[in-house]
Amino acid sequence: QLQLVESGGGLVQAGGSLRLSCVASGSILSINAMGWYRQAPGKQRELVADITSGGSTNYTDSVKGRFSISRDNAKNTVYLQMNSLKPEDTAVYYCNADIRYRDGFLGRRGDFWGQGTQVTVSS
Repeated sequence: QLQLVESGGGLVQAGGSLRLSCVASGSILSINAMGWYRQAPGKQRELVADITSGGSTNYTDSVKGRFSISRDNAKNTVYLQMNSLKPEDTAVYYCNADIRYRDGFLGRRGDFWGQGTQVTVSS
């Protein structure tokens, strides 16, 4: 069964750092874009950063210069290094991936989400 599992969330003081990890597992043929989204209480889920299979990255303006996304294709893993954290970064962070996978004799493509990991930044 194909799944994404995040880790690395927690409680940190403003100005601190955290590193999130997300591992994809299952009958994976290839992974296209991978990304991190976040959802704060009472707000819509928003894209934080994403990265293509070739390594091109994209960030939302509020995290540029503070967050860095990277991936290890051999490990089917995407990372989010978060520095200079602010209270407004507090949210549940979700991993997302566009994956080609094996389904019996067929190859399929789907959009998958992790279960989310809580990041809390105290002031």
